[in-house]
Amino acid sequence: MSDNHAIRLEQVSKHYRRGPETVAAVQDVSLAVAPGEHVAVVGHSGSGKTTLLNLIGCLDRPSSGRIAINGRWLDGAGEAELTRFRRESIGFVFQQFFLVPTLTVLENVTLPTLFTGRKDESRARELLDTVEMGHRLKHLPGQLSGGEMQRVAIARALINSPPILLADEPTGNLDSRNAERIMQLFERLNGDGVTVVVVTHNADIVRRCNRTVHIEDGRISA
Repeated sequence: MSDNHAIRLEQVSKHYRRGPETVAAVQDVSLAVAPGEHVAVVGHSGSGKTTLLNLIGCLDRPSSGRIAINGRWLDGAGEAELTRFRRESIGFVFQQFFLVPTLTVLENVTLPTLFTGRKDESRARELLDTVEMGHRLKHLPGQLSGGEMQRVAIARALINSPPILLADEPTGNLDSRNAERIMQLFERLNGDGVTVVVVTHNADIVRRCNRTVHIEDGRISA
Protein backbone atom coordinates (compact mmCIF):
# COMPACT_ATOMS: atom_id res chain seq x y z
CA MET A 1 0.00 0.00 0.00
CA SER A 2 1.53 3.34 -1.07
CA ASP A 3 0.99 6.89 0.14
CA ASN A 4 1.75 10.13 -1.69
CA HIS A 5 2.68 12.18 1.39
CA ALA A 6 6.26 12.98 2.30
CA ILE A 7 5.41 12.01 5.90
CA ARG A 8 2.34 10.21 7.24
CA LEU A 9 1.64 8.97 10.75
CA GLU A 10 -1.46 6.93 11.58
CA GLN A 11 -2.44 6.70 15.27
CA VAL A 12 1.18 6.58 16.38
CA SER A 13 2.06 6.24 20.06
CA LYS A 14 5.41 5.87 21.82
CA HIS A 15 5.63 4.59 25.39
CA TYR A 16 8.71 4.38 27.59
CA ARG A 17 9.27 2.50 30.82
CA ARG A 18 10.46 4.69 33.71
CA GLY A 19 10.94 2.42 36.69
CA PRO A 20 7.56 0.87 37.52
CA GLU A 21 5.57 3.34 35.39
CA THR A 22 4.91 3.70 31.68
CA VAL A 23 5.31 7.18 30.18
CA ALA A 24 3.38 8.06 27.01
CA ALA A 25 5.73 10.45 25.16
CA VAL A 26 3.53 10.50 22.04
CA GLN A 27 -0.13 9.50 22.11
CA ASP A 28 -2.32 8.48 19.19
CA VAL A 29 -0.82 10.97 16.72
CA SER A 30 -2.03 11.16 13.13
CA LEU A 31 -0.21 13.61 10.88
CA ALA A 32 0.30 14.12 7.15
CA VAL A 33 2.97 16.35 5.60
CA ALA A 34 2.88 16.97 1.85
CA PRO A 35 6.06 17.01 -0.26
CA GLY A 36 7.62 20.47 -0.18
CA GLU A 37 5.92 21.66 3.00
CA HIS A 38 7.80 23.69 5.61
CA VAL A 39 6.37 22.72 8.99
CA ALA A 40 7.14 24.00 12.49
CA VAL A 41 6.50 21.73 15.49
CA VAL A 42 6.02 23.68 18.71
CA GLY A 43 5.23 22.85 22.32
CA HIS A 44 6.52 23.17 25.87
CA SER A 45 9.57 21.25 27.07
CA GLY A 46 8.60 17.63 27.64
CA SER A 47 5.59 17.86 25.33
CA GLY A 48 6.89 15.15 22.99
CA LYS A 49 8.40 17.27 20.18
CA THR A 50 11.75 15.50 19.97
CA THR A 51 10.17 12.06 20.34
CA LEU A 52 7.85 12.89 17.44
CA LEU A 53 10.80 14.00 15.30
CA ASN A 54 12.74 10.83 16.18
CA LEU A 55 9.76 8.71 15.12
CA ILE A 56 9.43 10.57 11.82
CA GLY A 57 13.18 10.17 11.26
CA CYS A 58 13.14 6.43 11.93
CA LEU A 59 15.51 6.91 14.86
CA ASP A 60 12.89 5.29 17.08
CA ARG A 61 10.08 2.82 16.46
CA PRO A 62 6.49 3.48 17.51
CA SER A 63 4.91 1.39 20.25
CA SER A 64 1.76 1.33 18.13
CA GLY A 65 0.49 2.83 14.89
CA ARG A 66 2.30 3.10 11.58
CA ILE A 67 4.54 5.54 9.71
CA ALA A 68 5.11 6.14 6.00
CA ILE A 69 7.99 8.18 4.59
CA ASN A 70 7.94 9.21 0.92
CA GLY A 71 5.03 6.86 0.28
CA ARG A 72 6.58 3.82 1.90
CA TRP A 73 5.06 2.24 5.01
CA LEU A 74 7.87 1.20 7.34
CA ASP A 75 6.16 -1.21 9.72
CA GLY A 76 7.98 -4.51 9.49
CA ALA A 77 11.23 -3.03 8.18
CA GLY A 78 14.38 -4.50 9.78
CA GLU A 79 17.11 -2.41 11.40
CA ALA A 80 19.50 -2.65 8.45
CA GLU A 81 16.73 -1.66 6.06
CA LEU A 82 15.69 1.27 8.24
CA THR A 83 19.28 2.47 8.52
CA ARG A 84 19.71 2.43 4.75
CA PHE A 85 16.35 4.11 4.19
CA ARG A 86 17.10 6.80 6.78
CA ARG A 87 20.50 7.51 5.23
CA GLU A 88 19.02 7.95 1.75
CA SER A 89 15.76 9.72 2.56
CA ILE A 90 16.23 11.93 5.62
CA GLY A 91 18.71 14.59 6.68
CA PHE A 92 19.05 15.55 10.35
CA VAL A 93 20.09 18.86 11.94
CA PHE A 94 20.31 19.11 15.73
CA GLN A 95 20.85 21.86 18.28
CA GLN A 96 24.21 20.25 19.04
CA PHE A 97 26.31 20.16 15.89
CA PHE A 98 27.84 16.67 16.33
CA LEU A 99 30.80 17.44 14.09
CA VAL A 100 33.84 15.18 14.46
CA PRO A 101 36.47 17.48 16.05
CA THR A 102 39.48 15.80 14.41
CA LEU A 103 38.08 16.02 10.86
CA THR A 104 38.13 19.07 8.62
CA VAL A 105 34.98 20.79 7.45
CA LEU A 106 35.19 19.00 4.10
CA GLU A 107 35.80 15.63 5.77
CA ASN A 108 32.86 16.11 8.14
CA VAL A 109 30.50 16.80 5.24
CA THR A 110 31.70 13.82 3.19
CA LEU A 111 31.58 11.46 6.18
CA PRO A 112 28.02 10.12 5.57
CA THR A 113 28.97 9.12 2.01
CA LEU A 114 31.62 6.74 3.31
CA PHE A 115 28.82 4.44 4.50
CA THR A 116 27.25 4.38 1.04
CA GLY A 117 30.45 3.66 -0.86
CA ARG A 118 29.82 6.80 -2.92
CA LYS A 119 32.24 9.38 -1.55
CA ASP A 120 31.48 12.60 -3.42
CA GLU A 121 33.87 15.40 -2.59
CA SER A 122 32.61 17.63 -5.41
CA ARG A 123 29.07 17.42 -3.99
CA ALA A 124 30.43 18.33 -0.54
CA ARG A 125 32.25 21.36 -1.94
CA GLU A 126 29.09 22.44 -3.75
CA LEU A 127 27.03 22.19 -0.56
CA LEU A 128 29.62 24.07 1.45
CA ASP A 129 29.48 26.85 -1.13
CA THR A 130 25.67 26.82 -0.78
CA VAL A 131 25.91 27.34 2.99
CA GLU A 132 28.67 29.96 2.50
CA MET A 133 31.38 27.78 4.02
CA GLY A 134 33.39 27.04 0.89
CA HIS A 135 36.25 29.17 2.20
CA ARG A 136 36.65 27.02 5.34
CA LEU A 137 37.14 23.56 3.81
CA LYS A 138 40.34 22.73 5.68
CA HIS A 139 39.38 24.19 9.05
CA LEU A 140 38.58 22.02 12.06
CA PRO A 141 35.28 22.50 13.95
CA GLY A 142 37.13 24.05 16.89
CA GLN A 143 38.20 26.89 14.60
CA LEU A 144 34.61 27.79 13.68
CA SER A 145 31.89 29.86 15.31
CA GLY A 146 28.60 28.28 16.37
CA GLY A 147 26.81 29.59 13.31
CA GLU A 148 29.53 28.26 11.03
CA MET A 149 29.39 24.83 12.66
CA GLN A 150 25.63 24.70 12.20
CA ARG A 151 25.98 25.53 8.51
CA VAL A 152 28.52 22.75 8.13
CA ALA A 153 26.11 20.39 9.91
CA ILE A 154 23.37 21.36 7.45
CA ALA A 155 25.67 20.68 4.49
CA ARG A 156 26.47 17.27 5.99
CA ALA A 157 22.73 16.56 6.40
CA LEU A 158 22.22 17.25 2.69
CA ILE A 159 25.17 15.28 1.29
CA ASN A 160 23.05 12.28 0.28
CA SER A 161 20.40 14.55 -1.31
CA PRO A 162 17.56 13.57 1.07
CA PRO A 163 14.09 14.82 0.10
CA ILE A 164 13.26 15.43 3.79
CA LEU A 165 15.17 17.57 6.30
CA LEU A 166 14.36 17.28 10.02
CA ALA A 167 15.73 19.88 12.42
CA ASP A 168 15.56 19.87 16.22
CA GLU A 169 16.04 23.40 17.66
CA PRO A 170 18.59 24.25 14.94
CA THR A 171 19.00 27.85 16.12
CA GLY A 172 18.94 27.10 19.86
CA ASN A 173 22.67 27.73 20.35
CA LEU A 174 22.97 30.65 17.93
CA ASP A 175 22.78 34.42 18.22
CA SER A 176 20.10 36.28 16.28
CA ARG A 177 22.33 37.04 13.27
CA ASN A 178 23.36 33.43 12.77
CA ALA A 179 19.83 32.21 13.50
CA GLU A 180 18.59 34.44 10.67
CA ARG A 181 21.15 32.93 8.27
CA ILE A 182 20.00 29.42 9.17
CA MET A 183 16.35 30.37 8.69
CA GLN A 184 17.12 31.84 5.27
CA LEU A 185 19.01 28.69 4.34
CA PHE A 186 16.05 26.49 5.30
CA GLU A 187 13.74 28.70 3.24
CA ARG A 188 16.05 28.37 0.24
CA LEU A 189 16.22 24.59 0.60
CA ASN A 190 12.44 24.42 0.94
CA GLY A 191 12.11 26.56 -2.18
CA ASP A 192 14.20 23.94 -3.99
CA GLY A 193 11.62 21.30 -3.04
CA VAL A 194 13.04 19.85 0.20
CA THR A 195 10.38 19.01 2.78
CA VAL A 196 11.46 20.69 6.04
CA VAL A 197 10.15 19.90 9.53
CA VAL A 198 11.56 22.03 12.35
CA VAL A 199 11.10 21.58 16.10
CA THR A 200 11.57 25.05 17.54
CA HIS A 201 10.87 27.59 20.26
CA ASN A 202 11.90 30.40 17.89
CA ALA A 203 8.84 32.52 17.01
CA ASP A 204 10.56 33.88 13.90
CA ILE A 205 11.00 30.36 12.50
CA VAL A 206 7.36 29.55 13.26
CA ARG A 207 6.12 32.63 11.40
CA ARG A 208 8.15 31.69 8.32
CA CYS A 209 6.88 28.12 8.03
CA ASN A 210 3.89 27.09 5.90
CA ARG A 211 2.20 25.33 8.81
CA THR A 212 2.51 24.97 12.56
CA VAL A 213 1.82 21.75 14.46
CA HIS A 214 1.23 22.15 18.20
CA ILE A 215 2.02 19.28 20.55
CA GLU A 216 1.07 19.05 24.21
CA ASP A 217 1.29 16.03 26.48
CA GLY A 218 2.17 13.92 23.44
CA ARG A 219 -0.92 14.88 21.44
CA ILE A 220 -0.99 17.21 18.45
CA SER A 221 -3.34 19.60 16.72
CA ALA A 222 -2.34 20.90 13.27
